[in-house]
Amino acid sequence: QVQLVESGGGLVQAGGSLRLSCTASGRIVSIDDMRWYHQAPGKQRELVATITSGGNTNYAGSVKGRFTISRDNAKNTVYLQMNSLKPEDTAVYYCAAGMKPFGEFRRWYWGQGTQVTVSS
Repeated sequence: QVQLVESGGGLVQAGGSLRLSCTASGRIVSIDDMRWYHQAPGKQRELVATITSGGNTNYAGSVKGRFTISRDNAKNTVYLQMNSLKPEDTAVYYCAAGMKPFGEFRRWYWGQGTQVTVSS
């Protein structure tokens, strides 16, 4: 069974840093875009950052210059390095990826989410 598992969330003071990881497992033929989203309480889920299979990146304006998305294709893992964290970054962070499992159609997969809390 193909799945995404996140790790690295936690509690940090404003100005601090965290690195999130998300690893895909299972019989995977290929992985396309990998993304990070966040969802704050009472708000809609928002796209934070995208990285293509070729390594091209894109960021939401609110995190540009502070967050860096990267991936290790050999490990089927995407990372989100978050620096200069602000209280408004507090949210559940989800990774997502377009993946083609062996013998199945390509579709979008989601991780279970990891909580990031930034204290002021």
